[in-house]
Amino acid sequence: MGKMRTPFQGVLNIIRFNWHFYVFAFVLVGLLLFAVNFVAPPLQTFLLIGCILAAASTLISLLVSWYVYDLSGLYHFKWLEPQNTENTIVNINAGFDETSALLKAKFDQAELIVLDFYDPAKHTEISIQRARKAYPPFPGTLRVETNNLPLLDNSIAKIFVILSAHEIRDTTERVAFFKELKRALQPTGQIYVIEHLRDVPNFLAYNIGFFHFHAKSSWLITFQGAGLDLKKELKLTPFISTFILDKNGNTP
Repeated sequence: MGKMRTPFQGVLNIIRFNWHFYVFAFVLVGLLLFAVNFVAPPLQTFLLIGCILAAASTLISLLVSWYVYDLSGLYHFKWLEPQNTENTIVNINAGFDETSALLKAKFDQAELIVLDFYDPAKHTEISIQRARKAYPPFPGTLRVETNNLPLLDNSIAKIFVILSAHEIRDTTERVAFFKELKRALQPTGQIYVIEHLRDVPNFLAYNIGFFHFHAKSSWLITFQGAGLDLKKELKLTPFISTFILDKNGNTP
């Protein structure tokens, strides 16, 4: 079934899978502190400021990640209440799956289909490669193409795309992917897209790392292009948005 989450799992995974960034930050701070001893006082101030900024940026990103992934209850899904009428649900990831076991426990009466659209030719991030080595796929996970999902038309009650859809960098491919989700969704079904956004809170938290996320406007264009309606946007934290989509609702 897969392991349930443990305390500090989120932030420890971030360090584990992205340790090269933290080694770089540690070395940079060390070099700046070392250089302070060999320059004149005006330049010393700039170097010390640079050292403080580098250390603070790294620490803030880790604290925010700890809050988001371990303290906020993001993966408790308390806002999501099963109706016991869901016959089939789908969870889609991009090579790293922390949520299928949790969703299976939440929707214990439903069939769970897990899809993985990870493509090593497109998704070259070393962090994903490390994560795949550390966490085996959920049992029965199917490898898929984003534009050809092995799902019957109008067959799925709920589809979850949790912190994975942003890995589809090409806009046309992303729209085609969501068209596939719409095709498979039951007329009264819903799609849940959980993502960081390219916005001010995530910039303050992750600095230039926020460029890896998509802006809300880009998501809205994607949803509209796929013919999906945004029923609601939930802000469980200032750093995470949950978009709830359906076929028949009205876009706010």
